Amino acid sequence: MTRPTFDLAQVRSNFPGLARGWTLFDNAGGSQILKGAVDRMTEFLFEKNVQIGGTYEVSLAAADALNQARDAAAMLMNASRREEIVFGPSTTVLLQNLSRAMRSQLSAGDEVIVTVADHESNIGPWVSLQEAGIKLKFWPLNHDTLSLDLTDLAPLMTDRTKLVCVTHVSNILGQVNPIAEIARFVHEHGARICVDAVAYAPHRAIDVQAWDVDYYAFSLYKTYGPHYAVMYGKYDLLLELDTLYHYFYGKDKVPGKLEPGNPSYECAYSTLAIRDYFAGLGQSAGGTRASIEAGFAAVTAQEDALVDKALSYLTSRNDCRVFGANRNDNSNRIPTIAFRFEGRDSAAIAREMDAYKIAIRHGDFHSRRLVEDLDETGDGGLLRVSMVHYNTLEEVDGLCTAFDKILRKAS
Repeated sequence: MTRPTFDLAQVRSNFPGLARGWTLFDNAGGSQILKGAVDRMTEFLFEKNVQIGGTYEVSLAAADALNQARDAAAMLMNASRREEIVFGPSTTVLLQNLSRAMRSQLSAGDEVIVTVADHESNIGPWVSLQEAGIKLKFWPLNHDTLSLDLTDLAPLMTDRTKLVCVTHVSNILGQVNPIAEIARFVHEHGARICVDAVAYAPHRAIDVQAWDVDYYAFSLYKTYGPHYAVMYGKYDLLLELDTLYHYFYGKDKVPGKLEPGNPSYECAYSTLAIRDYFAGLGQSAGGTRASIEAGFAAVTAQEDALVDKALSYLTSRNDCRVFGANRNDNSNRIPTIAFRFEGRDSAAIAREMDAYKIAIRHGDFHSRRLVEDLDETGDGGLLRVSMVHYNTLEEVDGLCTAFDKILRKAS
């Protein structure tokens, strides 16, 4: 079957930040923003910039814009209703808020399971519950496969397990975890699941209903929007959460009770542009949702080519170790690749790459527990190249050429 494609020059024209002469391979730290997202923010700020809740026309327009934003996020995630969408400053804050709002549901001796492979955003908020007597367990990484196996999760599950927290994709390992399978397993054991999708959302279509996840969060600023984030929660579960807002925000005031101080209206409104961008890439006759899925299929085809070229170079070198799968079987690897050149300081290599105007990163990428588990904290940590669909094969060639020059000079 022919895979969908798109006009790459046209795609890149949507991202003015790409015109600065840099090859931007640090997208997992933050993608470039769509011009359309900035336009939506400007539209709100110039035309609707008042508080919602008033009876006057501009306030009604502001409230409608926020509802449109929730509808757009719900369409992107395939949520069943706009009330399942919670906006917040970052994924870190959203998950911290979720932990706080879940506090009254948990008793001393209850258990929460996290993974060593997660970004700290989906570990730290749950670690803090130990102060209330909640027992924390770590789902270990299989060091042979560098994957999370249900066979390692099963012995951790008990009748006191209330929540399992897991990443959809590690921002280091790059492999897509089988979230639907994990969610089914967790639910069969009477627990709920919270998924950090920050490293997944820029690359693949989200379907929270098909996967039957309970909570699912990602950052807009890593998904072509402004520095903001969104979380999905099943409506019935959001109703059960404690309010984080004023005392007169009852538990039934969903999702407002989870957005203390109110969301950033203009940042939320930018979600319309993200939805429309992916739908425009797909242009399916089946409607907006089908167009979004088709758009992400085209993204996957482009990113597969980027992954294949980058991995081919890295794995051809006998001095390079790639962390995560060395191949992209069944498009199951996103174009975020962490690696190390033997005997070389990663920080020094990243700095030398600056001279070529190629942006990469080194360190632990806020997944410190994983890097510590891999025993790779020394010598600047890991190098990471994180690409998205607007990157080009020519840029990957330039990266490989720069690596050759830097490593040859250092030898």
